[in-house]
Amino acid sequence: MKRVIFILILAVAVAWSAFTVFQRPALFEDGKSDYSIVLCNDASVSEQTAARELQQYLEQIGGALLPIINCDQLADGQQHILIGFNDEYGKQCGVERPDSNDEGYTYRSVGKNIWIYGGRQRGTMYGVYSFLENEFGVRWYTKDYTKIPKVEKWKFKNLYCSEKPFVNYRYILYCNVEWNKKWPAHNKCNTAWAASDNEYGGLTAYWNAHTMGQFISAEEYFHQHPEYFSLRDGKRTPHTQLCLSNPEVLQICIEKMKKTIADNPLYWVYSLSQNDNQFPCQCDECRAIEEQYGGHSGLVVWFVNQVADAIKPLYPDKYIGTFAYQYTRQAPTGIAPRDNVVIRLCSIECCFAHPLEECEHNRPFIADIEKWSQIAPNLYIWDYVVNFRQYVAPFPNFGVLARNIKTFKKYNAIGIMEQAQYQSLGGEFSDLKAWVLSKLLWNPNFDTKALVAQFIEDYYGEAAPFVQQYFNLCQSLVKDDTVLGIYIDDKNSLYTDEFVAAAKKLLDDARQAVVSSDEEIRLRVDFVCLQIDYLRMMRSPHEAKEDGTYDRLCAFVRKHNVRLNEFSSIEEFIADFNKLLE
Repeated sequence: MKRVIFILILAVAVAWSAFTVFQRPALFEDGKSDYSIVLCNDASVSEQTAARELQQYLEQIGGALLPIINCDQLADGQQHILIGFNDEYGKQCGVERPDSNDEGYTYRSVGKNIWIYGGRQRGTMYGVYSFLENEFGVRWYTKDYTKIPKVEKWKFKNLYCSEKPFVNYRYILYCNVEWNKKWPAHNKCNTAWAASDNEYGGLTAYWNAHTMGQFISAEEYFHQHPEYFSLRDGKRTPHTQLCLSNPEVLQICIEKMKKTIADNPLYWVYSLSQNDNQFPCQCDECRAIEEQYGGHSGLVVWFVNQVADAIKPLYPDKYIGTFAYQYTRQAPTGIAPRDNVVIRLCSIECCFAHPLEECEHNRPFIADIEKWSQIAPNLYIWDYVVNFRQYVAPFPNFGVLARNIKTFKKYNAIGIMEQAQYQSLGGEFSDLKAWVLSKLLWNPNFDTKALVAQFIEDYYGEAAPFVQQYFNLCQSLVKDDTVLGIYIDDKNSLYTDEFVAAAKKLLDDARQAVVSSDEEIRLRVDFVCLQIDYLRMMRSPHEAKEDGTYDRLCAFVRKHNVRLNEFSSIEEFIADFNKLLE
């Protein structure tokens, strides 16, 4: 009998729940809404920004302008979207107030209302943007193009979505998104080259790189103090590295670091790192420390630890960072970085054709990251996702992006920077790759192929089918024995005549498909076509000169300021190419 009563009660409860859900009003319908957007009285700046943008986007999506009010303006029976943590809702739902810096978020239905909350600095804001993405299909693809669908009516049943970032510090170093405050916020990236305080919760940053030569420059010090610089083959040499065993070098770096932090207070970590060359000091004192601590990296960690110790009493919440890069990539022995030291490990020598842990070429890197993860309390990854020798040539690495991010986190990375074409617009699929990377840094379990297909369909208009086929053709270049470094040239075996011919046909069709399209879509397709125009020009320079490819490419890169490699300006590149024609 008790079982029958229980079943009847349960049935009534389910029926009533279904009835109340069915009775839940639409958020908006035919350009009208009974909802308001409610800000907590103590709303942060980013929460206020998120509320304003939610209002703007919902108006563009459904035509209804929802008023923004504060909690103390609420009346009984009103329907609302509550932005930010609310203690009453927290008790009702059994959740505690998140830490201010918590970048996770939750959005959920509470009766007829919607509640979006997270950490005050950026978490709540990320929740608002995810609500717009997940429920309405808004996409912030580039700094200049946002997809905003039109919806006549939107009703909800039981909403619940809760996420946290996969990695703490997420940075996409692409020129097309750098120096922009909106795109990183909308795509949940929290780091830039330069830290800033803005209405989106700010952007944190890792201050600078290759800084030892900035703290003690050859121009300022070498004439009077050659002993501050590397001893190479028995001679002190400027523009190399510093002599880190010299106690005066240590004191100068400590004082310079104190001033750097005081002058640049918004950063969370400050670089004290080797110059970008491979000429470490060979003096007896430096070599003795290296022998004691297992190599070049041991000397650097020994030196940086002392600076970190001097800084900690003054700035207990700041970190000192240094490289594990090229000749310092191998982890030291007998010494570990201090808890306020960040090791920035660089993948510059790696192959990016296959996932790092599945590639024979990358075994030394995996050995190094494993050892660093065992001794470094703070491991930060400097990763590379383009070909720096030829920015615009196909670089088919999309298949490894998610897997490599997972590998970095497996070895305890707290942050990842994806360095790409940082000097100009127009890199190989730069808009596409930047957006896909932003999604994967937040959650590498996203389906990369699905993200790519979504972007291409929305971004390239009538040319999308041909661009998708071309993209697939590029990715198919990767074979089991492919080694894809970041400095390959146009003569690499990756690029065959058959590939170039097939790619040209697809991109000719893409160009033809957008003849009647608007100028912006034609320009997007032209940036894709630049990839094969470049390859054809480099592989067959005289033919490219005769058939107009050369003139078209030169005019395009000049007009849109597209650097073709890291090492040459546009005019230097064109001058060097002209020598090939002589």
